[in-house]
Amino acid sequence: MKGATVGRGMVAHRVRTVEISGIRKMFEAAPPNAVNLGLGEPDFEPPPEVIDAICSAIRDGMNHYGPSAGMAALRDKVAERYRDRDPKTGRENVLITGSGSEALMAVAMALYDPGDEVLVPNPGFVLYAPHARLFGATPVPYSLRERAGYLPDLAELERLVTRRTKTIVVNSPSNPTGGVFPARVVDRIVEIADRHELTIVSDEVYEEIVYDRPFESFWGRSDRVIVVNSFSKTFAMTGWRIGFLVAPPALAPELNKMHYHIMACPPTPAQIGALAGLSLSGESVRRMTREFRARRDLVVRRLEGIPGVRVVPPAGAFYAFPRFSWRRTSSEIATEMLRRGVIMTPGDAFGSLGAQHLRLSFAASRPNLEKGLGVLREYGEEVLRS
Repeated sequence: MKGATVGRGMVAHRVRTVEISGIRKMFEAAPPNAVNLGLGEPDFEPPPEVIDAICSAIRDGMNHYGPSAGMAALRDKVAERYRDRDPKTGRENVLITGSGSEALMAVAMALYDPGDEVLVPNPGFVLYAPHARLFGATPVPYSLRERAGYLPDLAELERLVTRRTKTIVVNSPSNPTGGVFPARVVDRIVEIADRHELTIVSDEVYEEIVYDRPFESFWGRSDRVIVVNSFSKTFAMTGWRIGFLVAPPALAPELNKMHYHIMACPPTPAQIGALAGLSLSGESVRRMTREFRARRDLVVRRLEGIPGVRVVPPAGAFYAFPRFSWRRTSSEIATEMLRRGVIMTPGDAFGSLGAQHLRLSFAASRPNLEKGLGVLREYGEEVLRS
């Protein structure tokens, strides 16, 4: 019925506990031809070998259902990649999913019960807290503060643990801050989790994109770790929606049950493409990361030249998270930038500690970065004069 509204009895209570993310709201409200510094995806194409593999798979009839947990060859290849972190990693640890986001949802479905508490980063990726709420758990934010380089306050993290705490969600390299955990932080979080018998859910989708320090995985440091990862960022195939989980053997079948009830099985052609990508030398990823490093440096220089703006140079991923001392909220700044044809994401979309910040993606061309940051500077100068 045209124009009908949704009554309270028409949808489940859980629907009213979450909203569409601020990222999507800005993206979908953007005017045509806007400079997009908001959406987090590489502005590259997949390696030619990966494109050829998926096209061949489609032409050769590989267009049908596959195993729920994913193709054996791809699971084996992922397990091989993780054996330098834990030599015992095998196919039974790996579950191929329809994106990292679906993997996070399967984890939430398998782990969270009503009354549980889930420690989530603040600021942090927009799905962690809503997923907890959807299953009756309470997201409890722990701080990632600018003055600490967006590393967690480990004493605070432990203080937040109660008898109801079930899980610690971590994300390094971080979306939205670009922070990367050093080994000492990873080891300390593992020690806290083990002592309190907590599961660590580690979102490692940006692991290949680091600049100033090596990436440190949580896998292999404890038998209470689930790693969420994706092929989207590594091979610039975000639209293909293909990711994976690495989990202890006892947990992987339970996660697979939830995964099955979400999507039955991951897409077969996309798995063929991912397998081809994992068989490459890695030069395409290194080349992409070199370009992101150059863009990171450009963005930091430009932001540091804007009055009233501070920025911690991101150590990984492809986001800057500048802080503004202007008399405007992050939503007001983002809305005004959108009106001027530049998409940026308000920092408070990622949690309360994102207030007075914007997330700026530098997965955009250098000319677009220059143009978008020029508009930001002009607006900032207007604000400071007013």
